[in-house]
Amino acid sequence: MNPNWRSFLESAEANFAADATDVLDFGDAAGELLAASRQTVLVPLTHLALLSATGEDATRFLHNQLTNDINHLAEGKAQHAGWCTAKGRMQASFVVWHSAGRYAMVLAADLLEATRKRLQMFVLRDKVKLAAGDDTVLLGLAGAQAGEALGDAGLALPDAALTIAVSGDITVLQIEAQRFIVAAPLSAAPALWQQLGGKARAAGVPAWRWLDVQAAFPLVTLATKEEFVPQMADFEKIGGVSFHKGCYPGQEVVARTQYLGKVKRHLYRLSADVPLKAGDDLFSPDNLEQAAGKVMTAAPSATGGHVALAVVQSNFAANLRLGSREGAPVSAVAVNPA
Repeated sequence: MNPNWRSFLESAEANFAADATDVLDFGDAAGELLAASRQTVLVPLTHLALLSATGEDATRFLHNQLTNDINHLAEGKAQHAGWCTAKGRMQASFVVWHSAGRYAMVLAADLLEATRKRLQMFVLRDKVKLAAGDDTVLLGLAGAQAGEALGDAGLALPDAALTIAVSGDITVLQIEAQRFIVAAPLSAAPALWQQLGGKARAAGVPAWRWLDVQAAFPLVTLATKEEFVPQMADFEKIGGVSFHKGCYPGQEVVARTQYLGKVKRHLYRLSADVPLKAGDDLFSPDNLEQAAGKVMTAAPSATGGHVALAVVQSNFAANLRLGSREGAPVSAVAVNPA
């Protein structure tokens, strides 16, 4: 994280995690979570980062690497996409938008540099420039007054989910109804924060993760890198996989998984009385061979306890424990019931 942005957030009373750059809260973690469920919140998305691709071959390059159809991603539009290993395991997930010949990809911040370096290995002779958005700040805005807050700040609103609106050098991406990601230059971010805060309460990253759980938004992070074929995270159900495009890393595995219909693991919402975190293993007393699932995204709940998204083996979803077969019980409900 840029030290100037961190200093600004600290001046706004942000509390940071001791071992990370994530903003935990602005002094009232419980109140901020409750606000995320009832009001409008403004969140510094310190757990996310931006990777851009530019150049005359950028479209072809990304089309040949990602799980989705980049060739037909129109200007002003966005989509989910994954980047897989040769074995079809997701090593990153993105929301990609196309604007003025540039592709911007939002991904987990802890995967940014490794993803950029590894993607760079495949550029070869293509005329593509991959760059980390170190001078860009990502803000999250969610709630009934989010659109009004953007308008008060002089920003244009996107037309629908997975579209963008550009106002000068600031881009607003709508990811679902009443939820937006704002990408702004670092120099403009403090003033924009103050403007958006007129109708939105400042909240920490856990509030945004709670919203991700409610929306079933599957984000691959360092803790879950190379753990899942896209269908295990129901990634194809949010339009993150094209089954009509040409080859990309892992395409054969992903296609075979789809057409043979042999996916035994799917995305579930979890609830528990104990804390959950990305990468936690889930076990079942009914399964003596291996873990029955893994947590993708987790957050405290606005109503008490803890919630998460996890990839779970469906046969054992009714009897899950955290960390071991003797661990704390965890309840699971399928995001997309069969």
